[in-house]
Amino acid sequence: MRPSARHIAKQLPKPGRQGLRTWSRTFNPSITPITTRRSRAAPPFYSGSSRVSVSRQPGLGYFSSQQKPDPKSRNPAPGSLLVLTLSALLVYSLYPTDNSQRRALADARTDPTQTEDGTANEDGNSPVWSKFTGVSIVPQADAAVITDKVLDFILPEWSKNIPAYVRKLQRELSMGPGTLAEEIWREAHDPSVHPEIQYEAEVRVSQHLCEEEKTFLSRRKKHIAAALARYLGLKEEDVHPDDIPVIAMCGSGGGLRALIAGAGSFQSTAEDGLFDCTTYISGVSGSCWLQSLYFSSITERDLSRVVDHLKARVGIHIAYPPAAFSLLTSAPTNKYILSGLVEKLKGNPGADFGLVDAYGMLLAARLMVPKGELGVNEKDFKLSTQQEHIRYGQHPLPIYTAVRHEIPDLTPPGADKSGPASEAAKEVAKKESWFQWFEMTPYEFFCEEFGAGIPTWAMGRRFEAGREKPTEDGLRLPELRIPSLLGIWGSAFCASLSHYYREIRPLVKSIGGLQAVDELIWGHNEDLSKVHPIDPASLPNFAYGMRGRLPQTVPDSVYDNEYIQLMDAGMSNNLPIYPLLRPGREVEVIVAFDASADVKTDNWLSEVEGYALQRGIKGWPVGIGWPKATASPSTTAKELDQAQAESGPSASEKLTSAQVDQAARQIEAGETSTAPSPAPGPDLSSPSNDKTDQVEKAAQAAEELGYCTVWVGRTQERSSDPPPPPIDDASSWRLMEPDAGIAVVYLPYLANDKVPGVDPATSEYMSTWNFIYTPEQIDSAVALARANYNEGRSRIKATVRAVYERKKRRRLEREAEAKTERRRKRMRLGIVNKIGHGDHFS
Repeated sequence: MRPSARHIAKQLPKPGRQGLRTWSRTFNPSITPITTRRSRAAPPFYSGSSRVSVSRQPGLGYFSSQQKPDPKSRNPAPGSLLVLTLSALLVYSLYPTDNSQRRALADARTDPTQTEDGTANEDGNSPVWSKFTGVSIVPQADAAVITDKVLDFILPEWSKNIPAYVRKLQRELSMGPGTLAEEIWREAHDPSVHPEIQYEAEVRVSQHLCEEEKTFLSRRKKHIAAALARYLGLKEEDVHPDDIPVIAMCGSGGGLRALIAGAGSFQSTAEDGLFDCTTYISGVSGSCWLQSLYFSSITERDLSRVVDHLKARVGIHIAYPPAAFSLLTSAPTNKYILSGLVEKLKGNPGADFGLVDAYGMLLAARLMVPKGELGVNEKDFKLSTQQEHIRYGQHPLPIYTAVRHEIPDLTPPGADKSGPASEAAKEVAKKESWFQWFEMTPYEFFCEEFGAGIPTWAMGRRFEAGREKPTEDGLRLPELRIPSLLGIWGSAFCASLSHYYREIRPLVKSIGGLQAVDELIWGHNEDLSKVHPIDPASLPNFAYGMRGRLPQTVPDSVYDNEYIQLMDAGMSNNLPIYPLLRPGREVEVIVAFDASADVKTDNWLSEVEGYALQRGIKGWPVGIGWPKATASPSTTAKELDQAQAESGPSASEKLTSAQVDQAARQIEAGETSTAPSPAPGPDLSSPSNDKTDQVEKAAQAAEELGYCTVWVGRTQERSSDPPPPPIDDASSWRLMEPDAGIAVVYLPYLANDKVPGVDPATSEYMSTWNFIYTPEQIDSAVALARANYNEGRSRIKATVRAVYERKKRRRLEREAEAKTERRRKRMRLGIVNKIGHGDHFS
């Protein structure tokens, strides 16, 4: 007899019931199935946040400085898997079962090997799906007819298969003999499958680059020498290793838009020859996904194949149930996608499974599986295996990024943490919260603020006091898998409430009568920026227990928490420039492709200036980035003149405010930005000392920031002079100055008349939250990226050529000076032009 809806509702698990603990076994392979010994405790399948907790520890809460939540205030908020399971059961209860399913259900009810709650007894081998019993108020035959009609009307055909998918996934994750989870855990102990488990890891404390990266840099130069000669039209034997500029390319965040546009931009650089001259590539969010694909066996380091792969795979939403369930329950894809989950939950008692983990698995199922779904390569699911493609310097070194949001504890030590924080404590937290950047390369997982890191193959292992902590059975865990990292890199939904409101603020401001609402909400923006409604992913903290060994600026919460929460680095800066400025990398040219949704309103480039000042980095251009609202150009020029007459710090602040603010008002007024004309080559003419002309150029450049803009910094301390405008044909000599610093080439993803009908700001499919692109839309997005690169192709080459010539001139000057010094030394020793007793004055 089919159960009634009312009886099903009574049978659904509630917090604290045994049935809820039974359900948690469904997706938690780290827990032994419940037997008739009821004393065995099981963790809750809910937490005070959006994640599905399968942890034996309390939830981590909203903040990265984890605090133990108050049990009284915990409300069940099921996560994605619980919602999916409830939906599946709802469909299962409505859809009439066939005869074989009814017989199976009847057998399960009378099976003596099953306990009352649906789990295996002492003699059973594995748990079964919870069964529901009861009496329906509708006759069975009539109920079948009614539910058939209802389902056909309101539910898609594929929804009828969800219960079968869920049952299959449950069986495979039950850790029973012969199941997929049992096979994964057995192979996790096999060094022939996971060689990294043979090695013990330690935390490396140093601000210097790791030895593997230093070796890479020396080998990469040899490859770049030949590529640079081709790119600049030089003879390879004329290219001296010391003259090779260190070039880095970075891609912004922006979901699939950033992935697809970045693929088009990188493809253009490869065809132009610039990509082969690059030492580093860094990414945020979707650009990290691009780097993962580039170094996978699917594309074999061919950017045109990246585009073809995307056409074949992103036409279906990552969360489309039939496709997602099929990949998660069918060989060979299920093993590679679920391996990280099984190893994480089975081998780490403090681990939890959250929305970011589920998101990462869905991304991997769509992006890391080739067309046909059979040629899956296990090596594509580990970041450290990318060493094979860069070991001899044959490709650029990829840098992946994530951030941790450090929010100081609002309550002093010893105080009651359950009560509200004082206003003074809130003010301190507002001023002192910040993002800590973590970088992941095929060699190392590193945090510059900590000055410490671990080998990439040791990610996912627990550490204490700088040394690895083995698992309960004394074994080491394999490396954390790419699916988990894909979720972390692209977890923009873990943003703070401030980020969420910024997404919809333009809409709120455009609605009449809501101005007061906007002012009220925006007035509390600092408070909103401290709350993350969805928990970021949790990873073992390699700095746990290392108090006294790391810089004094490292907060106490880092030492006290065994786990840290990481999220999309776009929460801090949507351009991954910070890792490129790390000491030892000595990057001289940064080519930034910006496909951000808020490319004009959020001045990501300007944010780097504060970082450079804090880190003492010389050579970063001052006052660069998108212009903001200001008065007319004449007013701007007047403010710049006033800034020149004041002290250095004050002038810098007023100057930045005056120059950088000039064009956003024009943008808001509807004026368009035109692209600077490309430069055929560096102009080595003499500089002009006319400051009035410089002010006018700054105002004009602010208005004309377009497809390709180039700035160059200075290694000397800047006086009260205004920052120079971007490089153009007449000012390219500044790239050749002796004190020239880092050259920044900025290419935003803007609409282009050469690709009609495509506008990242208005085309609906260009949204960050869109996960479906048709092949035609991919072609359009790639064409726009390629057209924009072509706008600045000549200027980029001229910039690289100028930096190369500057380095060559410096080298020749150094060699001449050294030669002169050696001659003088020989003369003093009487070796050359010997006169008298060796004194050349004799």
